[in-house]
Amino acid sequence: MAFSDLEILARIIKCEAGGEGENGMKAVASVVMNRVNITYGEYGRLEKTIRAIIYQPGQFDCARETIRGQYNPQNIYNIRPDQVHYDIANWAIAGNRLSNLGFALWYFNPFSATCRQYFPSEVGEFVIRIGDHCFYNPTSKYADT
Repeated sequence: MAFSDLEILARIIKCEAGGEGENGMKAVASVVMNRVNITYGEYGRLEKTIRAIIYQPGQFDCARETIRGQYNPQNIYNIRPDQVHYDIANWAIAGNRLSNLGFALWYFNPFSATCRQYFPSEVGEFVIRIGDHCFYNPTSKYADT
């Protein structure tokens, strides 16, 4: 399917954070846009489009039709965004970010009450938890990725 960047972002927001409230959805949108806009490290070498960021292999489970050889029913092809998801996508594309998020490039749901200090390794350091997701800002080591 040939979705526009707006459509892809709205779908990833709903799929990745649809149950996390407005700030949780804005945080996920902010991470995507932070990756689009960063000029160094792994994401800095990618094409500067939402499509390139979301479809980068291994980054977003919702962008995968299969995970570990099994069909993934919760993917962006099966998700239909609502107006709130488009509104948040437009908010992020316009340059808005959550101020308490910093320049977070990663998030994950630890399925526990605590967030680990670093994720995915020492290139990202914990900055804030929003809903079920822990968010991580790049450390100086990220520049070498």
